[in-house]
Amino acid sequence: VMSYNLCQYSMADRDGDGQKNDPKPAAERDAVIALVAAARPDILAVQEIGSSSVFEEFRYALRSAGLDYEHAEYLQRGQSEINLAVLSRFPIVSRQPHTDDTYTIGDAQIPVLRGFLDVQIEVNPNYRFRLMNAHLKSKVFHALGQTEMRRNEARLLNKHIRRILKESPDANLVVVGDLNDTYRSAPLREITGGKYEFLRDLRPRDESGGVWTHFSPDIDQYDRIDYLLVSRGMEPEAVSEKTRILSDQRTYRASDHRPIFAVFRSSD
Repeated sequence: VMSYNLCQYSMADRDGDGQKNDPKPAAERDAVIALVAAARPDILAVQEIGSSSVFEEFRYALRSAGLDYEHAEYLQRGQSEINLAVLSRFPIVSRQPHTDDTYTIGDAQIPVLRGFLDVQIEVNPNYRFRLMNAHLKSKVFHALGQTEMRRNEARLLNKHIRRILKESPDANLVVVGDLNDTYRSAPLREITGGKYEFLRDLRPRDESGGVWTHFSPDIDQYDRIDYLLVSRGMEPEAVSEKTRILSDQRTYRASDHRPIFAVFRSSD
């Protein structure tokens, strides 16, 4: 399972003319495709993918690179160009997109900006697991307070996680994505529960032991804000020595995030 923020793999105003009609530069798109093709994940969860037409172009580029994902789930809110998707070699047998979650700050009622993608994947007739893909509010300024907005989104994501685990305490659940905060932050505690009550952090590392997943060039800051979190039922199936951050020179050209990767071996 790979999770990757593609950094505006979409149409955007890149030349400053006020029109959102500029694609992600070809060199960046090619680097993204090359990285994914080299890793060859069975299941790919992405954040910051563009419109449905851009998503289909992305699937075609992967297919041309030798990765034909027959099964996919795509989640777009309104006309957003920052969307979620999952591509899978295995059948997606259940889909529960969460698009109606709202919270209040003062008098304002606010929807979760990107929703939560939620699917069940059947690896074989005897084994299924559930995958949730999330992209929480960024640290970009907002008049209502970006920190409070992100904490509320995390609380609502945790609500869905708790419901899943209440119904099935041994559920095989993987939660991935760009959560836009550090592992000791309030939003991460909301999601995982105190002392990892609900989810465990697989904490992928690169070949040098580094754990950062995002670089902010404007302030020269490296952070870990992308995560692979698993339920207690799924944790024993994670192959720790193969859970990693992909470290490759192409990552610097492809995105401001590095892709994270986990391998699971079924034991039930």
